[in-house]
Amino acid sequence: MNELSKLSNSHRPRKKAFRVGRGMGSKCGKTCGRGVKGDKARCGYKNHYGQEGGQVPLYKRLPTRGFTNGMFKKENFAINLGMIDKFFSDGDLVTLETLQDKGLAPRRVPGGLKILSTGLLSKKVIIKALFFSAQAEEKLKSGGISFEKISAVV
Repeated sequence: MNELSKLSNSHRPRKKAFRVGRGMGSKCGKTCGRGVKGDKARCGYKNHYGQEGGQVPLYKRLPTRGFTNGMFKKENFAINLGMIDKFFSDGDLVTLETLQDKGLAPRRVPGGLKILSTGLLSKKVIIKALFFSAQAEEKLKSGGISFEKISAVV
């Protein structure tokens, strides 16, 4: 059987790299195929998307329409039951603050804490969170684990 590391180009030989800037007789001397003057003729040129020289770019000239909720959206921090089982022991209180102390949650969470159902939670912990998924609530009720929905902290 063929191996990927042992494959070779058997159809055509490799094309030799074309060396530019080797004099006028080489058919690609002087400007080396870059044309005359301008940004594209210069060393280190990169084509920046939307750049139109000094002119105002098209994306700035067009009107903006509609509404986006991006400015007002509050991202919440979600954690699975399996992660809680891994990092907490029996009788521990699971809140956003305790998760931040253990280094599991980021410093700023504007949307609060959400508990998801992935994994098994065998330890008897007390969970206080803003949101619970429906399956997570079912698992916690069936496991006899106490949990509480707290109101949003402003």
